[in-house]
Amino acid sequence: MTFDTSDKGKEPLVIDMEGVTLENSNYRTTLWTGDKIQLTVMSIEPGDDIGLETHHGIEQFLRIESGKGLCQMGPSEDNLNFEVEVSADHAIFVPADTWHNVTNTGDEPLKLYTIYGGPDHVFGTLHPTHDDARNDPNEH
Repeated sequence: MTFDTSDKGKEPLVIDMEGVTLENSNYRTTLWTGDKIQLTVMSIEPGDDIGLETHHGIEQFLRIESGKGLCQMGPSEDNLNFEVEVSADHAIFVPADTWHNVTNTGDEPLKLYTIYGGPDHVFGTLHPTHDDARNDPNEH
């Protein structure tokens, strides 16, 4: 299976979510950006993470399709008082304005998809690597 990595914007979309997530090898691929939600798939290398962050006014849902990791959340970047080990089939709900990170603690890529409510990334965002995301001037 090969999937189209372009952002489908506000066009109707039906996809094999598990298949696309597992096939994705990019750190971040934005697949659909609407006015109120956004869908991205991620592949986090062993020892890497999504990056400690908070989304102002934006809630986030993440679902792990394969791999294992550590989910951390808290009220500030130096107070991540919530920690849970996660693996395939786990869902993570991040309240708006909550600092959070997910670190790959396994020995294979951590494959997940995430839905932001509202969108957090620029339409069409594609980051092949975590360094690409860190160096993107549109990322915060």
